[in-house]
Amino acid sequence: MPVPDFVAALRAHVGHDLLWLPGVSAVVLDDDGRLLLGRRADNGLWAVVSGILEPGEDPAVGLAREVLEETGVDVVVDALVAVTVTPPVDYPNGDRSQYLDLCFLCRAANPAAVARAHVADDESTDVAWFAPDDVPTDLAPSSAERLGHALGWLAAGSGAPYFVR
Repeated sequence: MPVPDFVAALRAHVGHDLLWLPGVSAVVLDDDGRLLLGRRADNGLWAVVSGILEPGEDPAVGLAREVLEETGVDVVVDALVAVTVTPPVDYPNGDRSQYLDLCFLCRAANPAAVARAHVADDESTDVAWFAPDDVPTDLAPSSAERLGHALGWLAAGSGAPYFVR
């Protein structure tokens, strides 16, 4: 996974110490209600598209950028559905990070965007659309949680985003 330049610069100062970073995740639906997932290159699990915001980047704008960069799909970001904190992540090189994740419900911008879904960078080995009741069994646990929040939000007809109280 490519490390954003600003994270590399921070690492030059803090070494492997725990970094608190802003992350975004996308639960992307097409007009048929299918979910966009990517198979992660780092662990082989299917997952929703996610990424790290650049300094000063608005979350919805950064998320749309991440989805396009990773899958080739243009999206419209419709709603914030969950605000969560990940457990600390220990990377093979010794780096440690923890993420404040903002999970958004998105939709493909148009049918042509749906058809353009493909592996667009080195973060995924596969990209595909899945019916919500037919997601792969090797789905990342964090993505299962995010899907649950987004689909629950949809079933409730919108409302406030999920967050721990």
